[in-house]
Amino acid sequence: MSYTTERRLAIAAVTRACNLCRAVQQDLVADDTVTKRDRSPVTVADFGSQAVVNHVLREGLPGDAVLSEEDAGQLRDPANAAVRERVVDHVRGVLGACSADEVLALIDHCGPSDARRLWALDPIDGTKGFLRREQFAVALGLVENGRVVLGVLGCPNLPCDPADPRSGTGCLFIAARGGGAVMRRLDDGRETPVRVSGVTDPAAVVFCESVESAHTAHSWSGRVAEELGVRAEPLRMDSQCKYAAVARGDATAYLRLPTRPDYEERLWDHAAGLVVVTEAGGTVTDINGAALDVTAGPTLARNRGVVASNSAVHQALLDAIAAARGS
Repeated sequence: MSYTTERRLAIAAVTRACNLCRAVQQDLVADDTVTKRDRSPVTVADFGSQAVVNHVLREGLPGDAVLSEEDAGQLRDPANAAVRERVVDHVRGVLGACSADEVLALIDHCGPSDARRLWALDPIDGTKGFLRREQFAVALGLVENGRVVLGVLGCPNLPCDPADPRSGTGCLFIAARGGGAVMRRLDDGRETPVRVSGVTDPAAVVFCESVESAHTAHSWSGRVAEELGVRAEPLRMDSQCKYAAVARGDATAYLRLPTRPDYEERLWDHAAGLVVVTEAGGTVTDINGAALDVTAGPTLARNRGVVASNSAVHQALLDAIAAARGS
């Protein structure tokens, strides 16, 4: 199946959401942030991005379900009226005239997590990176019959060419099962194939890791590097931009090592990146070498951690992770 319609709509949705996020980031003020119960920051861009993506999917594929990170409950709280107004203003800037109630309904547009066709959406992956004006992503993946079949990663702050500072920033990474992976600029529809790194020597691996130590066990990954004899400093960035970095060869591997025994990865944090790296010629498994099981609802409950790499060094990485865990 080519997924031509789904691909076109996903690109449109993520592009429009990235443009909204850029607009919010340029005008970011302290009042744009509210706080979740787990005290992670949520921005106007999170809610606005989700509303825009859900609008495109609802209009184009009304029968599809959406599993996304946010809900509009916080925005209905009178204490967050100022944030709600900014969300509505930014969504209107993309979609045109719409009421506050319509925007809140768009944010809450979703469906059952066990649906046959399910879009996994992270409206802003890497919220803390967004707040630092560094790397974040709008991540959208389509799960069909228990497989991720399509993914679009929008990376508004990622350099288009890391080797050329004049290349500008803002990239989309797009992949459909069996169709390969491509990159395009946010402002240019021309697509260029991307491939994972050709590194075959485990000692020459360049790791891509989370900035936040709470997201991956940095001490564990350091031991993995020692096991392999890796000397290169890791490339640290927030969000599924790490998957993009692996897919186009900026880094060789992305390690998401568990920080506690009971932690379950969220589907929306990995769905789009999984298919992008796989279609770029890479391999994505958990730390035990098992394929990521996307059939367990909103989390990857049957997996432990994530390892994404070029296929040549993947087994060596798994062996080193096991050895470092034992030590």
